[in-house]
Amino acid sequence: MNSIRAVLLFALLFLIQDSFAQKRKSPKLSKADQAMVKNLQSHISYLASDKLEGRRAGTNGEKLASEYISQKFQEIGLQPKGADGFFQSFEIYDGKQINQATHFIVNDNTLALEKDFFPFPFSQNLSIESLPAIAVQEADMPWFFDLKETLEENKNNPHFDLNEFIRNNAKKAKSRGASAVILYNTSAIDDKLKFDPKDRTDKLDIPVIYVSKDASKKYFSDPAATLDIKIKIDVGEKKRNGRNVIGYIDNGAAGTVILGAHYDHLGYGEDNNSMLRTGEKMIHNGADDNASGTAALIELARILRNTKQKNSNYLFIAFSAEEVGLNGSKFFTENPTVDFSKVNYMINMDMIGRLNDSSQVVTIGGFGTSPQWGSLINPADKKNPFAIRIDSSGTGPSDHTSFYRKDIPVLFFFTGLHTDYHKPSDDVDKINYIGETRIVNYISGIVQSPISTGQKLAFTKTRETQTTSSMRSGGVTMGIMPDYTFSGAGVRCDGVTDGRPAQKAGLKAGDVIVKIGDYNVSSMETYMQTLGKFQKGEKAKVKFKRGSEEIETEVQF
Repeated sequence: MNSIRAVLLFALLFLIQDSFAQKRKSPKLSKADQAMVKNLQSHISYLASDKLEGRRAGTNGEKLASEYISQKFQEIGLQPKGADGFFQSFEIYDGKQINQATHFIVNDNTLALEKDFFPFPFSQNLSIESLPAIAVQEADMPWFFDLKETLEENKNNPHFDLNEFIRNNAKKAKSRGASAVILYNTSAIDDKLKFDPKDRTDKLDIPVIYVSKDASKKYFSDPAATLDIKIKIDVGEKKRNGRNVIGYIDNGAAGTVILGAHYDHLGYGEDNNSMLRTGEKMIHNGADDNASGTAALIELARILRNTKQKNSNYLFIAFSAEEVGLNGSKFFTENPTVDFSKVNYMINMDMIGRLNDSSQVVTIGGFGTSPQWGSLINPADKKNPFAIRIDSSGTGPSDHTSFYRKDIPVLFFFTGLHTDYHKPSDDVDKINYIGETRIVNYISGIVQSPISTGQKLAFTKTRETQTTSSMRSGGVTMGIMPDYTFSGAGVRCDGVTDGRPAQKAGLKAGDVIVKIGDYNVSSMETYMQTLGKFQKGEKAKVKFKRGSEEIETEVQF
């Protein structure tokens, strides 16, 4: 489950501690249920094994997991429905990287990349050979800047943004004729500068390079010196590939039901989404998150392949890259492999393996996305195999959100947060296999009900769960659903919540926020940091791009 969308998770954690504490008598397991328990154990044990190294999207562990899922789909008798057999590949934007061609040579001495120097992510890719004097700022020559004076002048200024200063200073230098900007720091103040792969600000027209204290002391200590400099800057995008696994049951029906679960997890925590704070490199096996949902998906495929109910077609999708921003599900909804106009509804399963034996609560999200869900799900029914907690919203921290965005009714099954969430301790020995079997059977009942198969379900819009944590932003929000797959500068709105500040200010889905008040917004990280600078009730100018047009409006938080 995606950790960026923290608000819903905290809300759900609160909800599971409410009035559903009564004991429920577990029904006796049938032979079919006993077989399913064994199957779930087998699936989860493999998917959450150390061999798969945490199933991080784009790794060999993800590849092994996808091959396992496709093999099970094939054994069950599903038709391949990806772009390449069962697979649908897509690119994951992974930030920026310094390519190996980058070099900096001073007087025939090669500086070590990232130890002695680094280019800023917004540097222009250029090659330069010149003989600049350190103390002289000549046209068409690199210019040298010691950050000492600037740092000392602003050491007590909490609003000073060194990176923004460097960008603006480099622009001015370029306008005055500089061919490159070379920065160093002789002060005792730690500038904390480093290459930031998540920086998505637009490239400048000039290379901007930082040289370490040791290297600058060695080569720049004589201001009157003329240096023989050879520079090549090559900063590019870093990408990896993920792939969805898609199988299909074609019953020749008018409508198609989509069932989904993400199968990727955190790997060793390389994407900084682990809750482990010790700094150790440990495998995050993700048994509950979300080997549990993937195992349920396989078992539902087995059930529906053999059912006599043929009033719907069924599409089963194991999504990848959910943990880095719903990439797989968003890619599928924009590149569907079935006729999207015939999709009736979507059911998503994420973290359904930890049904609490005491409270026995399952949260079902998306309840408000169709009026027909009320005829299928009755939380008050004492015959329910577990206690049901309803959440009406069609959005949230998992892949059903991508389908809700396409006006498709959704349901989202979730057994709640626990202390092992996004930690290496989320392992197979903590899964409630009998509880998960009951959830699979319940979902099967919904899917095969005459109510859900005999009609096209109506879609209704719902409130939208905030995806930016008010805990991080000081309580101020814009009311947008960010597009986490967007790789450009700024934050693109995937959706805008009615009645919230962004919608009142005129922003729409597709708009890209690039500035709030005096603060440039280059990424989700800078967006969150910027929100933390405002208080509820304050107003601010917001700049955003709508296509090629840049628009300014005023927002009140």
